[in-house]
Amino acid sequence: MTDTQTMSLQQLVDFLGISGVDRSELSEATYYACVKVLAESVGKLPLKLQKATEGQGIQPQRTHRYYRMLSERPNVHMGATTFWSLMEFCRNHYGNAYAYIDDRKGMKPQLWPLDPDCMQIVYDDACVINKETPKVYYYYSKGKDPIVFMSEELLHFKSFQTVDGLVGVPVRDQLSATIKGNNQAQALVNQLYENGMTAKAVLQYTSNLNDEKVEIMVQGIKDYISGPKRVSGTDTIIPLPIGMTLTPLNMKLTDSQFLEIKQLTALQIASAFGVRPYQIGDYTKTSYSSAEAQQLSFLIDTLLFILKGYEEEVGYKLLSDAEESAGLHVKFNINVLLRADQRTQYETLGNAVNNFLLTPNEARELLDRPAKPGGDRLLGNGASIPVEYTGAQYTNTAREEEKKWLKETIREIMAETA
Repeated sequence: MTDTQTMSLQQLVDFLGISGVDRSELSEATYYACVKVLAESVGKLPLKLQKATEGQGIQPQRTHRYYRMLSERPNVHMGATTFWSLMEFCRNHYGNAYAYIDDRKGMKPQLWPLDPDCMQIVYDDACVINKETPKVYYYYSKGKDPIVFMSEELLHFKSFQTVDGLVGVPVRDQLSATIKGNNQAQALVNQLYENGMTAKAVLQYTSNLNDEKVEIMVQGIKDYISGPKRVSGTDTIIPLPIGMTLTPLNMKLTDSQFLEIKQLTALQIASAFGVRPYQIGDYTKTSYSSAEAQQLSFLIDTLLFILKGYEEEVGYKLLSDAEESAGLHVKFNINVLLRADQRTQYETLGNAVNNFLLTPNEARELLDRPAKPGGDRLLGNGASIPVEYTGAQYTNTAREEEKKWLKETIREIMAETA
């Protein structure tokens, strides 16, 4: 079987059988770039199962049943990078992403992605199915035998926009007019390339031809203009019979501010996704420092909201109430997005060690270095003291100065009275 880790996003969607992908949106460059940026951003973040303890802080739960499924291999065919990238792709493009929790006894737990186009959500608010309490049911109709899933059997990730809180609305529904305009602009450029960068032309002739012969003549000239030699630039001469004149009506894209309008439209699409301009190839107002600031803004303003939704859904569906009470939780490691150059890393970790924030071994672990004996103790600058002892080092000196002043004062008084 082909390794899905090496597949492109479109190949992965085809491999999984998600046939409802509307290629008209994905063929638009900015829309595809935004979906790709978000999918890869989520896919590159490790999802860890951790436990918050009182004495030892945060500890990874590597022996837990779901640890490898979440962080390494959600199912036998997909790695964690591919799986979470697919979830984010479906969440954006369809508005909803679904994964079946396959947790049968005697087998390794797995997560299987489901086709969003084949899913229908039913809210039994009238308690027709369950007489006790309203519940949400998922009706999956792909294949011969439809399947009904309970809410706790699926992971359901929604887009930020939802009308009823149950079904997410895809961003492309709100951007349909904008995306359509960009597709038409690209079609215009493609047509100009096919016509040798000539928009239209006027053909003058003196012969008395009927409509059928005129169409044949015009089609012959079109075929020659759009021929391989003409398009490649190796042939710039158009042969015409005597008495005919071909006058091109050249259209200048600069006159219609074509590039400015297209750039503005691309920025509007990127803004709707929360993607920064440099991430879609717009470097007009970007420097190194501004790109670094935009990366931090992308993490805070865009990704944190998305990641929090994933963590809440996974934690609620996979962890029991007892495990939650014991401190177990799932969390994406966002530090991989904030990695700096080696010099900055060393300086930052050195300051953390000198200020009692990290032990040397914890700092070495962040640098993928082995632990060393004696490196589990908190160290720091010797001048650092607790706040309640501030000024204590000057107490004895102050008292000695006070005694000396008193002695001199008494001696002067006694000398005057004598």
